[in-house]
Amino acid sequence: MWRDRDTIQIGVDPRRAVALTGVGAAAAMIGLLDGSRDRVQVVSAAVQLGIPAQLAERMLELLAAAGALVDFPAALLRALPAELRPQLLPELAAASLAGLDADGGAQVLTRRAAAAVHVCGAGRIPAAIADVLTASGVAAIVTPEADGVVSRASGGQAPVPALVILPDYHPAGHPLPQPADQLRRDGVAHLAVSAGEAIGTVGPLVRPGISACLRCVDLGRAERDPAWPLIRAQLSGRQPQPLACDAALAAAVAAQAAAQALQFIDRPTAPGPAENATLELVQPGWQWRRRSWPPHPACTCRASEADQVRS
Repeated sequence: MWRDRDTIQIGVDPRRAVALTGVGAAAAMIGLLDGSRDRVQVVSAAVQLGIPAQLAERMLELLAAAGALVDFPAALLRALPAELRPQLLPELAAASLAGLDADGGAQVLTRRAAAAVHVCGAGRIPAAIADVLTASGVAAIVTPEADGVVSRASGGQAPVPALVILPDYHPAGHPLPQPADQLRRDGVAHLAVSAGEAIGTVGPLVRPGISACLRCVDLGRAERDPAWPLIRAQLSGRQPQPLACDAALAAAVAAQAAAQALQFIDRPTAPGPAENATLELVQPGWQWRRRSWPPHPACTCRASEADQVRS
């Protein structure tokens, strides 16, 4: 779009849009950037339009510096089954914009295709998490019980998953699940998720030996509330009926959990917001709150030692 006679705007929202001024005749180059030409071909076509090669190169440099130029992942799209392209094209576009990836989101989609996420538990939250992950290009396997996932991950009967999601854990209301301890010992990353008492909780996302585990959270809560161990002991084997989680809260929790799983897969080396923390949504509020749970020095996971090394 034109902002004035000499300024082009690419994108609409000011948080994403890029404006180039003084483009003059080089504006005709924009029409050449449709993914059908490589860099050399774009410059050659620009010269045929009367745009000097040096000016065409400068235009490409400015667009690239602004994050508005990507190398269209044509080879990746050709490899996708035709029926999957309409589903995954929005994923590519969003990944390209959100991450400013020069490859048009191709690396993100490749990582997702190679990842596997096990979602443990039954009910609408695990099912909704799996639906979002599947639509995002990630293989999501729903398992009613966590124990089966743990035995496969540790016993070599199946490839170790990228992530295990445990939707039945709540750091403020449920006993520590035994499968989480086993996953930590086996070095399998896992994400705790729950909803109850009109509160949704996502996290912590545990990178074993690196970030706070569920036992770290339990120990931290006991420090903040000395009566917590007694309360926790009385909760063993008890679940509220009915669960105070309406459809809107379930959808919000599932979307947030899936988003954290995708963050873990898409940016494997970058700490995510659910590491060493829980993300909490308290109805009728609309804002997610991040509550920090640092690695606890008394926990056997030894993540606190790794945290001290990093700091």
